[in-house]
Amino acid sequence: MDKHLFLFGGSPPFTLNMAKEFAQNVSTTNAPISILFVEREGWELYMPRYTKHLENLGFSKFVYLPLPSTPIKNAVDYLNNSSGIIIGGGDTNLYADYIVDTLISNIIKENYELGTPVAGFSAGALISPELCIISPKDNVQNEFQYRKGLGLVSNVLIAVHFTEWHDEPHLRNAVNKFINHINYGIDENTCVYLRNGSLKCIEGNGVYTIENNTIKRLN
Repeated sequence: MDKHLFLFGGSPPFTLNMAKEFAQNVSTTNAPISILFVEREGWELYMPRYTKHLENLGFSKFVYLPLPSTPIKNAVDYLNNSSGIIIGGGDTNLYADYIVDTLISNIIKENYELGTPVAGFSAGALISPELCIISPKDNVQNEFQYRKGLGLVSNVLIAVHFTEWHDEPHLRNAVNKFINHINYGIDENTCVYLRNGSLKCIEGNGVYTIENNTIKRLN
Protein backbone atom coordinates (compact mmCIF):
# COMPACT_ATOMS: atom_id res chain seq x y z
CA MET A 1 0.00 0.00 0.00
CA ASP A 2 1.45 3.35 -1.05
CA LYS A 3 1.84 6.01 1.66
CA HIS A 4 1.10 9.66 0.93
CA LEU A 5 2.35 12.65 2.93
CA PHE A 6 1.78 16.28 1.96
CA LEU A 7 3.91 18.83 3.84
CA PHE A 8 2.88 22.46 3.48
CA GLY A 9 5.20 25.28 4.52
CA GLY A 10 2.46 27.62 5.66
CA SER A 11 -1.25 28.06 6.20
CA PRO A 12 -3.99 26.58 4.01
CA PRO A 13 -5.35 26.35 1.38
CA PHE A 14 -3.98 23.40 -0.55
CA THR A 15 -2.07 24.29 -3.67
CA LEU A 16 -4.21 23.31 -6.65
CA ASN A 17 -2.29 20.33 -7.98
CA MET A 18 -1.64 18.97 -4.50
CA ALA A 19 -5.36 19.17 -3.74
CA LYS A 20 -5.94 17.00 -6.81
CA GLU A 21 -3.18 14.59 -5.76
CA PHE A 22 -4.54 14.34 -2.22
CA ALA A 23 -8.06 13.80 -3.59
CA GLN A 24 -6.91 11.05 -5.93
CA ASN A 25 -5.51 9.11 -2.99
CA VAL A 26 -8.46 9.53 -0.64
CA SER A 27 -10.17 6.18 -0.10
CA THR A 28 -13.38 5.43 -1.95
CA THR A 29 -15.20 4.34 1.21
CA ASN A 30 -17.28 7.54 1.28
CA ALA A 31 -15.85 8.20 4.75
CA PRO A 32 -15.25 11.85 5.69
CA ILE A 33 -11.93 13.67 5.63
CA SER A 34 -10.86 14.53 9.18
CA ILE A 35 -9.33 17.91 10.01
CA LEU A 36 -7.33 17.80 13.25
CA PHE A 37 -6.19 21.06 14.83
CA VAL A 38 -5.46 22.86 18.08
CA GLU A 39 -8.52 24.89 18.93
CA ARG A 40 -8.45 28.67 18.87
CA GLU A 41 -11.10 31.34 18.83
CA GLY A 42 -12.93 31.66 15.55
CA TRP A 43 -11.79 28.30 14.19
CA GLU A 44 -15.16 27.60 12.56
CA LEU A 45 -14.68 30.53 10.20
CA TYR A 46 -11.19 29.29 9.28
CA MET A 47 -12.13 25.75 8.20
CA PRO A 48 -13.17 26.69 4.63
CA ARG A 49 -9.52 27.51 3.94
CA TYR A 50 -8.75 23.81 4.40
CA THR A 51 -11.75 22.50 2.53
CA LYS A 52 -12.42 24.85 -0.39
CA HIS A 53 -10.20 23.25 -3.05
CA LEU A 54 -11.32 19.77 -2.00
CA GLU A 55 -14.93 20.87 -2.17
CA ASN A 56 -14.28 22.10 -5.70
CA LEU A 57 -13.15 18.55 -6.48
CA GLY A 58 -16.42 17.10 -5.23
CA PHE A 59 -15.76 16.37 -1.56
CA SER A 60 -18.42 17.39 0.92
CA LYS A 61 -17.88 15.24 4.01
CA PHE A 62 -15.50 16.70 6.59
CA VAL A 63 -15.14 16.09 10.33
CA TYR A 64 -13.60 18.82 12.46
CA LEU A 65 -11.59 17.68 15.48
CA PRO A 66 -10.55 20.65 17.64
CA LEU A 67 -8.11 19.80 20.43
CA PRO A 68 -8.18 19.56 23.37
CA SER A 69 -11.97 19.95 23.50
CA THR A 70 -12.53 16.79 21.43
CA PRO A 71 -12.09 13.77 23.74
CA ILE A 72 -9.20 11.58 22.61
CA LYS A 73 -11.46 8.55 22.27
CA ASN A 74 -13.75 10.46 19.91
CA ALA A 75 -10.83 11.75 17.88
CA VAL A 76 -9.43 8.22 17.59
CA ASP A 77 -12.78 6.86 16.43
CA TYR A 78 -13.18 9.55 13.78
CA LEU A 79 -9.60 9.19 12.54
CA ASN A 80 -10.03 5.43 12.25
CA ASN A 81 -12.96 6.05 9.93
CA SER A 82 -11.44 8.76 7.75
CA SER A 83 -10.73 8.72 4.04
CA GLY A 84 -8.01 11.36 4.52
CA ILE A 85 -6.41 13.28 7.40
CA ILE A 86 -5.47 16.96 7.53
CA ILE A 87 -3.41 18.35 10.42
CA GLY A 88 -3.63 22.09 10.88
CA GLY A 89 -1.20 24.80 11.88
CA GLY A 90 -0.49 26.90 14.94
CA ASP A 91 1.73 26.50 17.98
CA THR A 92 3.97 23.54 17.16
CA ASN A 93 4.64 22.55 20.75
CA LEU A 94 0.91 22.42 21.43
CA TYR A 95 0.41 20.22 18.38
CA ALA A 96 3.09 17.90 19.71
CA ASP A 97 1.52 17.94 23.17
CA TYR A 98 -2.02 17.19 22.00
CA ILE A 99 -1.27 14.85 19.10
CA VAL A 100 2.22 13.31 19.20
CA ASP A 101 2.21 12.70 22.94
CA THR A 102 -1.24 11.05 22.95
CA LEU A 103 -2.90 7.93 21.53
CA ILE A 104 -3.92 10.00 18.53
CA SER A 105 -0.40 9.66 17.13
CA ASN A 106 -0.65 5.87 16.88
CA ILE A 107 -3.93 6.06 15.01
CA ILE A 108 -2.62 8.59 12.50
CA LYS A 109 0.44 6.46 11.83
CA GLU A 110 -1.54 3.24 11.51
CA ASN A 111 -3.92 4.77 8.99
CA TYR A 112 -1.09 6.43 7.10
CA GLU A 113 0.64 3.05 6.81
CA LEU A 114 -2.58 1.66 5.37
CA GLY A 115 -2.63 4.29 2.64
CA THR A 116 -4.75 7.09 4.11
CA PRO A 117 -3.26 10.33 2.79
CA VAL A 118 -2.06 12.80 5.44
CA ALA A 119 -1.57 16.53 4.85
CA GLY A 120 0.14 18.78 7.39
CA PHE A 121 0.14 22.57 7.31
CA SER A 122 2.97 24.40 9.10
CA ALA A 123 2.89 22.89 12.62
CA GLY A 124 1.11 19.87 11.15
CA ALA A 125 4.00 19.42 8.74
CA LEU A 126 6.61 19.88 11.47
CA ILE A 127 5.22 17.13 13.68
CA SER A 128 4.88 14.63 10.81
CA PRO A 129 8.48 13.29 10.64
CA GLU A 130 10.14 11.13 13.26
CA LEU A 131 11.94 14.22 14.52
CA CYS A 132 10.15 17.55 14.96
CA ILE A 133 12.51 20.53 14.85
CA ILE A 134 11.15 23.85 16.06
CA SER A 135 12.49 27.23 15.00
CA PRO A 136 13.41 29.92 17.56
CA LYS A 137 10.72 31.95 15.79
CA ASP A 138 8.15 29.32 16.75
CA ASN A 139 8.43 29.14 20.55
CA VAL A 140 8.26 31.58 23.44
CA GLN A 141 11.78 30.68 24.56
CA ASN A 142 13.14 31.87 21.17
CA GLU A 143 15.47 28.88 20.99
CA PHE A 144 16.17 25.92 18.73
CA GLN A 145 14.09 23.00 19.98
CA TYR A 146 13.46 19.44 18.92
CA ARG A 147 11.15 16.71 20.10
CA LYS A 148 9.54 13.48 19.00
CA GLY A 149 7.29 13.65 15.94
CA LEU A 150 4.67 11.32 14.52
CA GLY A 151 7.24 9.24 12.67
CA LEU A 152 5.40 9.12 9.36
CA VAL A 153 8.81 9.49 7.71
CA SER A 154 12.26 9.02 9.17
CA ASN A 155 15.57 10.77 8.52
CA VAL A 156 13.78 13.90 7.27
CA LEU A 157 14.10 17.41 8.71
CA ILE A 158 11.47 20.02 7.91
CA ALA A 159 11.55 23.81 8.28
CA VAL A 160 8.45 25.84 7.39
CA HIS A 161 7.76 29.49 6.51
CA PHE A 162 11.34 29.15 5.28
CA THR A 163 11.92 32.27 3.20
CA GLU A 164 9.35 34.33 5.10
CA TRP A 165 11.05 33.64 8.44
CA HIS A 166 14.58 33.88 6.98
CA ASP A 167 15.10 30.48 8.59
CA GLU A 168 18.17 29.20 6.78
CA PRO A 169 20.23 29.46 10.03
CA HIS A 170 17.63 27.30 11.79
CA LEU A 171 17.77 24.61 9.11
CA ARG A 172 21.56 24.70 9.09
CA ASN A 173 21.54 24.26 12.86
CA ALA A 174 19.30 21.21 12.50
CA VAL A 175 21.39 19.74 9.69
CA ASN A 176 24.58 20.14 11.72
CA LYS A 177 22.99 18.55 14.76
CA PHE A 178 21.26 15.64 13.02
CA ILE A 179 23.55 14.34 10.31
CA ASN A 180 22.50 11.95 7.54
CA HIS A 181 19.02 13.46 7.32
CA ILE A 182 17.31 14.72 4.18
CA ASN A 183 16.19 18.29 4.78
CA TYR A 184 13.61 20.60 3.26
CA GLY A 185 13.01 24.30 3.87
CA ILE A 186 9.47 24.89 2.65
CA ASP A 187 8.07 28.32 1.82
CA GLU A 188 4.50 29.41 2.45
CA ASN A 189 1.99 28.47 -0.26
CA THR A 190 4.24 25.52 -1.06
CA CYS A 191 3.94 21.75 -0.68
CA VAL A 192 6.38 18.84 -0.63
CA TYR A 193 4.68 15.55 -1.53
CA LEU A 194 6.38 12.40 -0.25
CA ARG A 195 5.24 9.05 -1.58
CA ASN A 196 6.47 6.11 0.46
CA GLY A 197 8.85 8.47 2.22
CA SER A 198 10.55 9.72 -0.94
CA LEU A 199 10.13 13.05 -2.71
CA LYS A 200 7.55 12.70 -5.47
CA CYS A 201 6.96 16.33 -6.44
CA ILE A 202 6.72 19.88 -5.14
CA GLU A 203 4.43 22.79 -5.91
CA GLY A 204 4.47 26.43 -4.90
CA ASN A 205 6.84 29.26 -4.15
CA GLY A 206 10.05 27.49 -3.15
CA VAL A 207 11.63 24.43 -1.53
CA TYR A 208 15.26 24.43 -0.45
CA THR A 209 17.75 21.87 0.82
CA ILE A 210 21.23 22.03 2.31
CA GLU A 211 23.77 19.63 0.84
CA ASN A 212 27.51 19.73 1.56
CA ASN A 213 26.97 22.98 3.44
CA THR A 214 25.46 24.60 0.35
CA ILE A 215 21.82 25.61 0.08
CA LYS A 216 20.05 25.01 -3.19
CA ARG A 217 16.56 25.45 -4.49
CA LEU A 218 14.74 22.34 -5.69
CA ASN A 219 12.85 22.44 -8.98
